[in-house]
Amino acid sequence: MHDVVVLAYDGVVPFDLSVPVEVFGRVRLADGRPAYRVRVCAATDEVRAGAVGLRVPHDLTALAEAGTVVVPGMADLDEAVDVGILEALSATAARLVSICTGAFLLAAAGRLGGRRATTHWAAAAELARRCPDITVDPDVLFVEDGPVLTSAGAAAGLDLCLHIVRSDHGAAIAAETARSCVMPLERAGGQAQFIAHEPPPPAENGLQPLLAWLADNLHRPLTLADIAAHAAMSTRSLSRHFRHQTGTTPLRWLNRQRIRRAQQLLERTDQPVERLGLDGSS
Repeated sequence: MHDVVVLAYDGVVPFDLSVPVEVFGRVRLADGRPAYRVRVCAATDEVRAGAVGLRVPHDLTALAEAGTVVVPGMADLDEAVDVGILEALSATAARLVSICTGAFLLAAAGRLGGRRATTHWAAAAELARRCPDITVDPDVLFVEDGPVLTSAGAAAGLDLCLHIVRSDHGAAIAAETARSCVMPLERAGGQAQFIAHEPPPPAENGLQPLLAWLADNLHRPLTLADIAAHAAMSTRSLSRHFRHQTGTTPLRWLNRQRIRRAQQLLERTDQPVERLGLDGSS
């Protein structure tokens, strides 16, 4: 069983702390066994977490035993962090995961130098200012750079945890975990953190029929012109409406759906990758 250890500390964001506990704690293998053992550790027996206080059952030695360490976000970027936490993060050989501003702790422990990372969009500029050796991408939900994974704020932590479940155990188990958590399947990591527009119009005036048509035609070599013709729009208008309502471009959306379909077929069928490359609709 894979050990997931979630770090707690004074000033931790309670939501960020609860996300990995809930998601990884709900994962079940095909035979019903838990896929992960989830523990919470801290430098002290009790920590302040916003409006609540938490009693923590494990000390920092758990970090050395973990397969995955999750660092939730911190409410105050200027609050001092226990030096023992930074030393433990620096020393662990575990896969490292940060949620939201937890990236600042990984950076302070020297674990993000030379890597690409993300954090909450409102804190991204500050992370880049403090740590110029980190390539900070403020426009994505999460980043996977080798054994270090970082996510944007709040709900993006859910997306990253589901991404990890899928990477570890496949699409079917990730889908069941999402269903157990009453969550949608994870958004792709490269999706924008937010769309700075009004909500999309009702489905009858929006892109839902076009998205459904695209999903039914993933196997066709569609061009932007093909998609625009089906939507009865110019390519410029289509691109504008598509980004307004989905946060991405038509071809990026299409390719992402093709990759997801291929992943599902590779995991659930015996079809060879060569066959799927020729016809993703199988």
